[in-house]
Amino acid sequence: QQQLVESGGGLVQPGESLRLSCTASGLILDYYAIHWFRQAPGKEREGVSCLGGRRSYRDYTDSVKGRFTSSRRNAENTAYLQINNLKTEDTGVYLCAAKYLGSCASSDFDYWGQGTRVIVGS
Repeated sequence: QQQLVESGGGLVQPGESLRLSCTASGLILDYYAIHWFRQAPGKEREGVSCLGGRRSYRDYTDSVKGRFTSSRRNAENTAYLQINNLKTEDTGVYLCAAKYLGSCASSDFDYWGQGTRVIVGS
């Protein structure tokens, strides 16, 4: 079964860090562009990060630049989103999506994860 599974979310205080994981099974993640999305309470889902296919091109939405870093570890078939200096506005459900041979311009994804929740604040 081909799927993406996110993990690593939790309740944290402002200024702390988290590393979210997106682990693939049944597909070789190296061939896929990986996009991270955030669904904040009461807001539309927004793309926060993308990691291109084997070229490893990265891009981020302006509000997270300098704090978010996306990466992948092919040996683990996993993509990561490192989030530093968390802010209350980072609260939301984070989802990863994958597009075969895609790029940061991709919008029709082949796979979606179920999401992992991040809550920033007391």
